[in-house]
Amino acid sequence: MKQKIVSMEEAISHVKDGMTVHIGGFIACGTPESIITALIEKGVKDLTIVANDTGLIDKGIGRLVVNNQVKKVIASHIGTNPETGRRMQSGEMEVELVPQGTLAERVRAAGYGLGGILTPTGLGTIVQEGKQIINVDGKDYLLEKPIKADVALIFGTKVDELGNVICEKTTKNFNPLMATAADVVIVEALEIVPAGSLSPEHLDISRIFIDYIVKSK
Repeated sequence: MKQKIVSMEEAISHVKDGMTVHIGGFIACGTPESIITALIEKGVKDLTIVANDTGLIDKGIGRLVVNNQVKKVIASHIGTNPETGRRMQSGEMEVELVPQGTLAERVRAAGYGLGGILTPTGLGTIVQEGKQIINVDGKDYLLEKPIKADVALIFGTKVDELGNVICEKTTKNFNPLMATAADVVIVEALEIVPAGSLSPEHLDISRIFIDYIVKSK
C-alpha cells in the first residue's frame, strides 16, 4: 500500500510553476497555512489559484498574492484582501469573479465528471460575457464549465494514515469539494490518527481522493 504520509518538501514538489491549484478555505478558515508557507519558501510562481476568496493580506491565500506568486485568481470575492483588488486594477494579476454557488458547482462538476452546469445566475450581467446560453423549457441558463485543477491543497482536522479526512465545523467549506477535482490532492492534517480510528459515517473526504498527507505545523 502506498505510504501517503510524506514530508512537506516531498508534498510540495508536486506543485510546479504555472499550475492550476485548488485551495480550500473560507477567508482562511480551513486553509492549509503550513502548505502555503512552504510554497512561499519554495518560490513557486505563475499559479492560477481557484478558491472561495484570497484570504487576508497576511493570512491564507493572500500571502501568495502579496509574494507575487499568483498569475490568476478564480474566486467568488476578493474584498477581504485589498492587495488582490489593487493588482486586478493595475493589470498585474488576472481575476475572474464567479458567483459563490456557481464556483462550488463548477468544482463539483469537475469532480463528478460532468460537462458543466446550467444556472440562471449571472444572466444579463458581465458574468454572461463569452458564455453559451442554453434554453430549457422556455427558460435561459448559462452553461458554466467545470473547473479542474492540477493540484488541490486542502485542510483536515483529523486525518487517518490511509487518508480518510474529517473537517470539523466550518472548515468543511470548499475542502471536500476540491478534494474530488484535481489530479493530485495534498491534505494538511491538524492531527494524524491511526487507520480505523475514524468512524466511517463521520468522514468528510474518503481516502480514495487523497494522495499525500502532511502534518500541520
